[in-house]
Amino acid sequence: MAKPVSISLSKFTASVQAAVKAAVVKHPKFQAAAPKGVSFAYLIRGIPVAEEIVAKVTMAELQGFATEVAGQIGQAHPEALGVGLKAPVGAVLSVGHHVICGIPPIEDVVQFEP
Repeated sequence: MAKPVSISLSKFTASVQAAVKAAVVKHPKFQAAAPKGVSFAYLIRGIPVAEEIVAKVTMAELQGFATEVAGQIGQAHPEALGVGLKAPVGAVLSVGHHVICGIPPIEDVVQFEP
């Protein structure tokens, strides 16, 4: 099993802000200010997407944006995301009128031995 790692929340937040800024360049429908914080809720870590943006984009575009953000964060903090052999895939969560784009939780690897 992977060993726990420690990461600075301010450095992680700065990486999220940089990732969102870079993703906005590639996904112009997502014109929004960089997030000021990171949510660790709903089984994903992410940023809320404003309703006026959600009204203009498709689910595929949301997924593309989330994957772009996840990829940027994975490059900046591979040890914190459990990234190894493959690039992280973004996660989209929609509950009511609240949409979050972000990264899924790290998958735990369980090894059974005889």
